[in-house]
Amino acid sequence: MSKGATLRDGVGGATAPPFATRRWALLAMSVGVFCIQLDSFGLNLALPQIGRDLHAGGAGLQWVISAYLLSTGTLMLGAGRLGDLFGRRRLLVAGLAVFGASSLVCALAPTLPVLVGARVAQGAGAAMIMPVGLSLLTNVYPAGLRGRATGWALGIGGIATACGPFIGGALTESVSWRAVFWLNVPLAVLGAVCASRTAESYDTSTPRNVDWSGLAGATAALAALCVVIDRGPHWPWPAASAGVAVAAALLILFVRRERSAAHPLVELSLFRNGPYMALTLAGAAANTTTVMFLFVVPLTLQGQWDLSVVLAGTAFLAPALAMALAGPLAGRVPPRAAVRLMAGCLCGGALVLACLARTSSLTLYVAVATVGGAVLGVANSLTLIATQAVIRPERAGEASGVTKTVITVAAGLGIGLAGAVTDQDRGVGSEAAADTALLITAAGCLAACVVLAVWIKLREGAVRAGAGESGGMTQFRGRYVAEP
Repeated sequence: MSKGATLRDGVGGATAPPFATRRWALLAMSVGVFCIQLDSFGLNLALPQIGRDLHAGGAGLQWVISAYLLSTGTLMLGAGRLGDLFGRRRLLVAGLAVFGASSLVCALAPTLPVLVGARVAQGAGAAMIMPVGLSLLTNVYPAGLRGRATGWALGIGGIATACGPFIGGALTESVSWRAVFWLNVPLAVLGAVCASRTAESYDTSTPRNVDWSGLAGATAALAALCVVIDRGPHWPWPAASAGVAVAAALLILFVRRERSAAHPLVELSLFRNGPYMALTLAGAAANTTTVMFLFVVPLTLQGQWDLSVVLAGTAFLAPALAMALAGPLAGRVPPRAAVRLMAGCLCGGALVLACLARTSSLTLYVAVATVGGAVLGVANSLTLIATQAVIRPERAGEASGVTKTVITVAAGLGIGLAGAVTDQDRGVGSEAAADTALLITAAGCLAACVVLAVWIKLREGAVRAGAGESGGMTQFRGRYVAEP
C-alpha cells in the first residue's frame, strides 16, 4: 500500500486477509461490470417490443437507452472521488443495491415514463459501481497483480458487452424484454454480498472534505454535454449551438472552481500526467470504435446477411468470445508497453472496420469480426488497466472516474453515429449506411493512432533527454511511474 491509502476490514480496524479481500473484491467487481455492460447493449433489439407492450413509440423509446447512458456518464466523475473519500467498499455496495432495486422497478414498469425514470436510477448505480470498483481493485491488489485482476473483471464484463444484443434479443423473443431486468436482480444481490465481505479502503492523504461546488458544477457540465451529444443531432442548429455553448461555459466554470478549491474534486495536475492522458484519450477513440463495432456487426448480420436474431447472435459468439478473452490478456501487458500497444490496437481497429465494409463473404465477415473483437477488447481493457498503473492508488477513484467519464461520453458519440445504420421499421442495418459508418469510424480511429504515434515519438525524445537526471522515470504527484 502506498502512503495515504488505508485498507481496513471495517470491523475492528485490523488488516483484512489479503486472499479473502482480493477474492471478494474481484467477484463483486466482475458481477457489477457484467450487469452494467449487459444493460448498455442488451436492449437495443428489444425497443420495438417495449414500445408495443407499453403502448409507446416514436423518439420517446430512445430514452430507454439514452437515459441510462446519460445518467452513467454524468455521475461517474463525482462517484469515483466520493468512493476515495468515504470508502470504496461502501460506495460499491450502495451502487450494486441501487442498480438491483432500479432493475426491479424496470422489470415491473407499467409505463414508459416509469421505465425511463428507473433507467436513470440504474445509471446512477452504474456510475458508482464502475469507477469505485476499479479503484477498490487497485488498492486491494499489489502492483504486480492488480492489472491481471482488473483484466479478469473487465473480461467477464466483456462477455456481456459483446453478447448483450444476443442475450437481450433471445430473452425478448423467448420470454420478454422484462427478463433482462429480472436477470439483474439476483446478480446485483450477489455482487453486493461479495462487496460487503471485502476490505474497506480510503484516501487518507487529504481531509474528507467534499468539494460540493465542484461536484455540482461537474455534474451540470457533464449533463449538458451528454444531452447535447445524445439529442443535439435531432435539434435545429441554433438550439444545438446554444447547447454546446452552455456545456462549454459550465466546463470552464468547473475548471476555474477546481483551480481555487482547497480540496478539489479533481486535481488538475492529473491532466499533466502524459501517459495517463494519452491512454485516456486513445481509449476514448477505441471505445467509440467498439460501440460502432458492437452495433453494426450484429445488425449487419441480420440485414445484409438476412439472419434471424438467434442466428446472428450465434454467428457473433466468436467475436464476443475474442473480446471477452482480451481483458485478461490486457492485464498482463507491462505499463511501459501500454501506450505503444494502444497505438497498435487503434491501427488494427481501423483496418478491421475498413475490411468489414468491403467483405463479401459471411464466413470471412465473421472471421474479420473475430479479429476485431480481440483487438478492440484489448484496447478497451488496456485503457482502464494501464491508466490505474500511472496514478497514485489513494486517488484511484478520481482517476478512474475521469477516464470512465471521457470514454462514456465518447461512447455517446458512437451510439449517435450507429443510429444512422438502423432501419426503424426492420430494426436492422442497411448495407450502404453500415459501410459508410464503418469507414468514417475507421478514419477517426486511424487519425487517433497517428496522433498517438507522434506523441510517443516526442515523449521518447523528452525521456532520453532527461534520462541522465531521472533514470528514465517521471514523477507524478509524488509517485514515480515508468515512461512509455
